[in-house]
Amino acid sequence: MKYQKQPTKIEVIGGRVNNLKNINVDIPLHKFVAISGLSGSGKSSLAMGILYSEGARRYLDSLAAYTRRRISQVGRAQVDEVKHIPSALALRQRPAVPGVRSTVGTVTEVFNILRLIFSRLGSPVCPNGHRVPATIKIAEAMDLTGEAMGRLTCPTCGIQFYAFSAEDFAFNSDGACQKCQGLGTVEKIDDSKIIADENLSLENGAVATWQIPGRNWMWRIARELGVRTDIPYKELNAKEKEIVLHGKERKVPIDLPTSTGRVYHLDALYENAYNAVANSRKTTKSERGLQRINSFYKFSTCPRCQGYRIDPSRWQQLVAGKNIVEAEQLTLGELNHYMGEILASLPQDMQELAENLTGELMHQVKPLLKLGLDYLSLDRQADSLSTGELQRIQLGRTLRTETTGVLYVLDEPSVGLHPDNVAGLIDIFHELVNQGNSLVVVDHETAIIKAADWVIEIGPGSGSRGGEIISQGIPSEIEQSEQSLIGPYLTGKAPLLVRHKAKADQIFKHGKVEFDVTERFNLKNIHAQIPLNRLTSVTGFSGAGKTTLILDSLIPALKAQKNLKNGPDWVKNLKNDVIKNVISVDSTPVGKNQRSTVATYTDIMDNLRKLFAKQPLAKKLKYRASHFSYNNKEGACPACNGTGVISLDIQYLPDMVETCSVCGGHRFNQDVLQVKWHNLSIADVLNYSVDDALDKKLFKNEPKINKTITTLHDMGLGYLHLGESTPALSGGEAQRLKLTSHIHQRQKGTLFVFDEPTVGLHPQDVRTLLHVFQRLLEQKGTIITITHDLDIMANSDYMIDMGPKGGMQGGKIIASGTPVDISQKSNSLTGKYLQKQFKLYQK
Repeated sequence: MKYQKQPTKIEVIGGRVNNLKNINVDIPLHKFVAISGLSGSGKSSLAMGILYSEGARRYLDSLAAYTRRRISQVGRAQVDEVKHIPSALALRQRPAVPGVRSTVGTVTEVFNILRLIFSRLGSPVCPNGHRVPATIKIAEAMDLTGEAMGRLTCPTCGIQFYAFSAEDFAFNSDGACQKCQGLGTVEKIDDSKIIADENLSLENGAVATWQIPGRNWMWRIARELGVRTDIPYKELNAKEKEIVLHGKERKVPIDLPTSTGRVYHLDALYENAYNAVANSRKTTKSERGLQRINSFYKFSTCPRCQGYRIDPSRWQQLVAGKNIVEAEQLTLGELNHYMGEILASLPQDMQELAENLTGELMHQVKPLLKLGLDYLSLDRQADSLSTGELQRIQLGRTLRTETTGVLYVLDEPSVGLHPDNVAGLIDIFHELVNQGNSLVVVDHETAIIKAADWVIEIGPGSGSRGGEIISQGIPSEIEQSEQSLIGPYLTGKAPLLVRHKAKADQIFKHGKVEFDVTERFNLKNIHAQIPLNRLTSVTGFSGAGKTTLILDSLIPALKAQKNLKNGPDWVKNLKNDVIKNVISVDSTPVGKNQRSTVATYTDIMDNLRKLFAKQPLAKKLKYRASHFSYNNKEGACPACNGTGVISLDIQYLPDMVETCSVCGGHRFNQDVLQVKWHNLSIADVLNYSVDDALDKKLFKNEPKINKTITTLHDMGLGYLHLGESTPALSGGEAQRLKLTSHIHQRQKGTLFVFDEPTVGLHPQDVRTLLHVFQRLLEQKGTIITITHDLDIMANSDYMIDMGPKGGMQGGKIIASGTPVDISQKSNSLTGKYLQKQFKLYQK
């Protein structure tokens, strides 16, 4: 029998997702393929919008309809045809941030195996306090059913008792501390926060918790209860204060006036100052609302479990001399040694079971060690992990499945990685391919692109000016391609230094901020100084303590100093006379839903609405500015309520999201679209890109709008459309958009802190970002970046390098000074890679 030749490539024909211009492209199968291009050029549209979307959809189509219904699905991609595509898995640029109940142990699933080890291989203590040695009988008892499950007899006193199951060691289940329910912290309303100002009357806002939405007329009920509300709180008598603070919750008849002059008679529920915040916390759903309410609480370590989450009643059971809490404090790198101790501590008849369990645990840990996560302890809060750490955990979970024949699509896997970690990541990529898989990686890291088997470059520009294949081939061919934008950065022919740095003896010319960190996580007795009106990069291995030093210590200390409050206990000797304002610019998405656009996030939409309300037809129809908002019923399309799309629930098929047929995706109702300015409706204007609006001088007579779109252009965001949804922007795009309101102001006394500002940025975009930094510095601002990007480092005035490694092997400032200083430090791992970068561009 003659077998047909196996396909060697995925064929994409007629790709039109987002800005892709009907592209045809072949992606080699069973290879490591890198996709490069400027921000907004269409890389993710090809990788995620076509390859992952089609690979995942076709696999799901093979499942039963009942199963498909329960899996989140995507519709068909806008592409004519995709041939020979395997089932696809994706790792996205921004993994979901785990909740407060998650730890490294739970998100890696290593803790699940550890709980089994403690349940099956542990040495329990009977109710009379006698230690029962680990035996195979305990494991056998745990496998029984009904009343016999886990029932043991103490060999010393003969009492029967039940051994702990794996669930009994879970802090999210039966093993949760009885005091804090497995959170590790207890909370209490902070008495000092209840009264905002004793000198104010209740009517004028003396009670802080009565300013929570829905409670701001509580003082009226207090007045009905006999409390004087028109005198300073401090002058109230003891009985009146008791009603305010601890009065009984009850219905009270009151007259409630409205802003229109009408009076409502109702039985209103009285909530005293403490109940107002406690009840509000139970009903508030929004994140911002919860943050405000939490500001009234004090959070402290649980006194019962000392913050370890697992109830102390479980701490007596030991495995190889450690209890569950001590085992959970181990780092991933220490687990192999502990597994060896477990095997050595058990009798011969338990060895097979122990090898099975310890082997399974190390099978889960090994990929994480290869990815440089050895410094993470199992009990580390998962929401404290960086984006890069979360991505690597996700990748490690994928790796251990050892699949074959799968297409992996990775979006920016180098986010948050030190250059030394990138080498380990590349090894993992090759391992995935060697297992018989295909790999597509969207990334800007030159080391990753150089290591790829094949490179596809999309461009030449961004947005409407991108969406085409401009070059493809092996990395050496890309380096020589005249059309390639990444080529000059692979060879070092592009300029490295794009701003004038301060001379070494002028670094601290304008002063400095100094502070000490006594003890916080892995930082111990650290002294740091930040030069004013300079660009400082804080660098170092993942987990070295960069975030703790800046985001967890310096920023809260500066904010507390400004508000004349006590800062973090671990920050001492803060010396700062200049910084009064701190602006933290992270890469979290801008806006939370599709209603947030570039125009609504900036001041463009407000000014557009006023502009259209002034037009003759608008005046004739008595349209106000509110009519030109798709978030108001006066302006929104009645069919889609201003979203521009309609979701159709098709029973056992994936929900279809279609462009609204009534408004054509324009969001506005037809009456509003009749109003024209320069023969354009407001929807037509929102369809313009920033650069197109500038090129056509659309807003030359509207200085406020023109100023904002010029700023967006200068930020390198000219390809964005005014009506473009902001939650979909990359991390780097989101950071630059957040800066638009600051860029034209004088910045003396302002500190800008950027956490990984190059997320999603091509090296050419990094140069644009450095020009933005320079403008902030020229306006007398001070900048700190937490970064792994060698181009940002090379262009910095000053560097603080932390390490030498991560976790307990880090936490020290191992070098500080100019980038050239750092590159010459033999003990700096960052310096080694920075030196290579300088040499590459000096060739």
